[in-house]
Amino acid sequence: MTGPASHLVGSFLEMMSAERGAAANTIAAYGRDLGDYVGFLADAGSSPLAAGREQVVAYLTRLAGEGLSASSSARRLSALRQFHRFLCADGVRADDPTRIVASPKARRPLPKVLSIEEVARLLELAEAEANAEASPAKEAVAVRLYVLLELLYATGLRVSELVGLKRAAVMRDASFLTVVGKGQKERVVPVNDRARDALKAYVPTLPPGPWLFPAAGETGHLSRQVFARDLKGLAGRAGIGTARIAPHVLRHAFASHLLAGGADLRVVQTLLGHADISTTQIYTHVLDEKLRTLVETHHPLADRD
Repeated sequence: MTGPASHLVGSFLEMMSAERGAAANTIAAYGRDLGDYVGFLADAGSSPLAAGREQVVAYLTRLAGEGLSASSSARRLSALRQFHRFLCADGVRADDPTRIVASPKARRPLPKVLSIEEVARLLELAEAEANAEASPAKEAVAVRLYVLLELLYATGLRVSELVGLKRAAVMRDASFLTVVGKGQKERVVPVNDRARDALKAYVPTLPPGPWLFPAAGETGHLSRQVFARDLKGLAGRAGIGTARIAPHVLRHAFASHLLAGGADLRVVQTLLGHADISTTQIYTHVLDEKLRTLVETHHPLADRD
């Protein structure tokens, strides 16, 4: 980087060091970022003094095309903003081409999801342990964990909704649950045959009280933390990495497996208790894969080898 552009970048870096006390590593990073930007502008026949919003956007597009992450591109844009604000403050430029450039947004990470086979392994082990001979206390914990898992995978409830279920929530021969979700909004959730059978066997064993999963704590019902701990223990015994498992992972599995099986996104939204469809759309990666497979399988020009 040479010429007038180099002088402008050098002046900016001096200001960052002298006036803002930026660390040497920060100064070096700004120097690399701005050197790359100035080089891009030069290749396009422009310069920091003449670049418009279009050149800034084109530069960010190039970064994305090179595979730079959204967070790294946003950091680059931050350097460009500070550089152009410096030029405006010094009267070198009258306008700031970065002022109305949107910062690159990182894609929302996909939820962790267990495979159908892994969920089946968890449920099978939980059921076996619930039916195994043990002390009354251990047997009660094992049965409770089995019922929790069956309900969670059958309904996709939030963990707070699940552990806070009241006995009165069990409706119509245990075929439905009345769930109070976020904002105290009530919804009715169907229960599949496995979870219904587990519930029907479990409820008569409970002591008197309002909670479906009673405990001795302040709330009177099982805590999320205890459920998460018991679930991780079960996963470890089932040969599933404990870092991959948590109650919300089974909620994600419920939604993803439903969509993969052909369920409508709006139906899944209702079952999950999402107020906005955009929240449910995090699972559309399942639909994307399903559509891709559908096209590859049924398109007349698909490879039939």
